[in-house]
This record gives sequence, structure tokens and C-alpha cells, in this order.
Amino acid sequence: MEPLRLFALQLKSSFRDLLPIIVVITCFQTFILQQVPEGLDSILIGLFIVAVGLALFIQGLEVGIFPIGENLAHEFAAKGSVLWLLAFAFLMGFSTTIAEPALIAIAQKASLISEGRIDAFVLRIWVAFSVGFAIALGTFRILTGHPIAYYIISGYILVVALTPLVPVEIVGLAYDSGGVTTSTVTVPLVAALGVGLAASIRGRNPVIDGFGLIAFASLTPMIFVQLYGLYVYSFADPAALESLSSVSTTVSEPAHGIAETLQTLVYELLSVITDILPILIVIFFFQYAIINKALPNLPKISLGIVLVILGLYAFIVGLQMGLFPIGESMAKQLTEQGNVHYIYLFSFLIGFSTTMAEPALLAIAMKVEEISGGAIKQKILRIVVAVGVALGIALGAYRIISGDPIHYYIIAGYLIVIVLTFFAPKYIVPIAYDSGGVTTSTVTVPLVAALGLGLATNIDGRSPLIDGFGLIAFASLFPMITVLGYGIVSNLSQHKE
Repeated sequence: MEPLRLFALQLKSSFRDLLPIIVVITCFQTFILQQVPEGLDSILIGLFIVAVGLALFIQGLEVGIFPIGENLAHEFAAKGSVLWLLAFAFLMGFSTTIAEPALIAIAQKASLISEGRIDAFVLRIWVAFSVGFAIALGTFRILTGHPIAYYIISGYILVVALTPLVPVEIVGLAYDSGGVTTSTVTVPLVAALGVGLAASIRGRNPVIDGFGLIAFASLTPMIFVQLYGLYVYSFADPAALESLSSVSTTVSEPAHGIAETLQTLVYELLSVITDILPILIVIFFFQYAIINKALPNLPKISLGIVLVILGLYAFIVGLQMGLFPIGESMAKQLTEQGNVHYIYLFSFLIGFSTTMAEPALLAIAMKVEEISGGAIKQKILRIVVAVGVALGIALGAYRIISGDPIHYYIIAGYLIVIVLTFFAPKYIVPIAYDSGGVTTSTVTVPLVAALGLGLATNIDGRSPLIDGFGLIAFASLFPMITVLGYGIVSNLSQHKE
């Protein structure tokens, strides 16, 4: 009965997390758009499935994914082989990114809008390589004990230095690429690996040294994609690129009938398994071939993995039934209305509500509360991050409407992050850096990308390629500012007490 009781509590928590999204959509549909959305029954069923999926996913994390990551970290630390540890970190980053659904969606959209000049498959390989490099570099930082700020600030300076050199067509896409690489499964596994490694090495602090791997995975793709864009737009032959383009421009028709619906559901399940399979192959290869030990409590961990797969599958199916269609249609309707204040308000509220329901953020917040011994409450951390995302998306929407170049905003944001880093307490810095990567995942990316491209498509004088991308970058940047600010205010209040 204990697992069922835990699941019931998780389900109740999931419904509570989804409540802000339901309230935002209901209020806008009722009072501003003044119409009942089409397929209301399907939307309600979809939201129920999302809640069930979220509950299963969280239970699977606690039973399977977190123990795997921490066990591997302890075993690698005991084995003392730096080379194998870095190889594992690289392959983990590469394998989890290459099949990331959010990255696939953004890469295909970029290829379509650029008329094949940006190749979707090449872009995915390039970004996956950058994430593998990032996780390996972040692991090296934990081993050496270097302060994370040195690496992250150096990376920001490099991003800023490259921005004026690359074509404007690639800037927004490069900034966005940092936000779509950290998947719902990658985040908890990488966090468990980092925390477990820091806990296993003498002289390392799990809070100060354990977090930060996700920050690396969000930073390096921006640099790599800017370099890719520089090559594509400055040196490559457009005719050769067009002939190599592998993106399909066909749009699949929605399923009709029971047979087609079942076929779609089976396809979605296989897609989720395909996304997670490379991660499992890497984990089990290193566990049994390199560490040469069986996983402790394998039946329980296997159950956790199955729960994660089922939970993620239900979550995605529910999103497609409930949130995606209504989110896209509302973005289009608000744009057509022409009232920019409603667009800003919708951007803020949808940013806040989707972030509160983001599984990747929930996983990190749970781990932060556990490692900090309850000093940092997961609920407060999630609210602070959600406020940052909401502010970022609202400002990003203003940027698209006004037509300002994106790099002015992003560079100013990085400068604020750098300044706050020197005033924030050490324990909050890696958590703040990580928060930028966990906010843009399963729920947020599709809705935010649809909003940005919808605005750029429907506003005269805006280019979907130049102006449509970039909202995800705002959603990744501003949580770092709000979490660092929260750490500074918290520290000052503690000193006063």
C-alpha cells in the first residue's frame, strides 16, 4: 500500500502544479478572447493524463534514475579512473541530446525557415557534440575543484565576443540552442551524477561543487552553434548545402479514427523508448563492462526506469491532446487582436505557469532541497525560477514586437549575471546557473517557440528566422538573475537575524 499512497500524494501534487496553467488559459479564453476553445473535452482529458504522467515520472526518478546516477558517481570515484569518467560524461551528454525531442523540433523549424541552408541533422550532431563536451568539462571541474564562476563567466565572454561576428540569422537560434539541450531525463541523471561525484571526493561540497553540470550543457551549444552559423553563412556553398539538406517539409495530418489514434499512441511510446534507450545503453555498458559490477537493487531500479518511461509517455500524449493545440491557437489569436498588453500579460503568465509544471525543474528542486538539508525549499526555488522565466518571456515578446536586436538584451543580461555572481553566496551560484537549463524542457519549449514564431510571422517587418527565435534564450537567462538575487536577499536577511 505504501507505493500507492506515495503515488496518490504525487498525483495530488501534480494537479496542484498544473492548476496555474489551467487558470491562465481559462481566464484568457473567458475574459479576453471570449470564446470556448474547440475540443474542450479533449483538452480536459489531456490535462488529466499530464497530471498522471507527471506523478509516475517523479516516482520513477526517486526509485530509479537518482539512485543510478549517484551509484555510478560513487563507483567511478572509487575506481579512480579519470579517463573513463570523462568518457562516460561525454557519451552521456551526447547520447541524451542527439534524440532530444525539443532539439529535433527546433532544428527542423530552423531548417525549414532557412530554406535548407541550416541542415537539421548536422545541427543536431553539432549541438549533441557540444553537450557531450560540456558534461565532460563540468565533470573535470568537479574533479579539480575549480570555482564554477570562472568557467561560466569565460563562456559568456566568448558568446558575447562571437555575437558581432556571426550572421544575424543565426544569433537567435544559437541562443535558443542552449535552452533545448537539457531534457527531462537528462537533467535528473546529470544532477545525480554531479552531486554523487562531489559527495564521493574528499574536500568537495555537494551543493557548491555538485551542481553546475547543466549550466555547462546550456552554455557550450550557444558557442558551437554560432561557429556553425559562421561557417554556413560565410564560407559554405549555398547550393551544396541545399542538396545535402535532410529536412522534410511535409506536415503530417492529424490522426482520425481508432486505428490511426492507436498507431499514433504506439509511435509516441516507441519514440519515448528511443529517446531513453541511448542513455540506458551508456549506463549499463559502463556499469557492467567498465566498472564490472552489477547494479545494486536492480529490480527496484528497473521499475523506476519503467515508471519514468510510462510517465514521460503519458506526459507527452497529454500535452499534445491538451496544452499544445490551445497554446498555439491562443498565441495566434492574441497576435491577431493587436493588443500588445494582452500579449505581454499572456507571455508572463504562461511562462510562470508552465515553469511551475516543468518536470526537469521539479527534479532539480527536489535534489537541491535534499542536498541542502531543507535549507533551500523546493517550492520557493521553483517560484523564484518561474518568476524569472515569466519576466524573460514577457521581455522577449516585447523585443520581438519592438524589433530590437536580440543580442543587446542577452549581453545586458549576461553582464547582470556576472555582477550578481560576485555578490551572491557561493552555495547559490551553481544552482542559479543550472536553473537556466532546467526551465526550458518538455512543457515550456513547444509553447514558447510557438509564441515567438507566431509573433514574428504575424507582425509586419519581422523575420521568423531572425526575430522568431530567442524567446527560449530569455527563458533560460532570467531565472539565473532571479535565483542569484534570491540568494543575495536571503543572505542579507540571515545576517540581519
